[in-house]
Amino acid sequence: MKFIELTLGSYMISHGYDKKNVEVLQHVHSDMFSKKLVAISRIKSVSEKYILTDYVDGRWIYWEYEEDFEDVKSTLESPR
Repeated sequence: MKFIELTLGSYMISHGYDKKNVEVLQHVHSDMFSKKLVAISRIKSVSEKYILTDYVDGRWIYWEYEEDFEDVKSTLESPR
């Protein structure tokens, strides 16, 4: 399994959708960022602010990250 090291902070857990098709999010605030290894196979998308990964029981998690978007993109695009 391949990993990427990221500095992650606050996050939102997506628990799915309600009866009105509105995403149910649980916001978790962190006062500081910390380094984590994330399995590349779990990454679903990357924006300038969030990295979206799959989570337990079919949930998704949106992580805030400190790295530069272009650096993350380059790392993910480079052959392993």
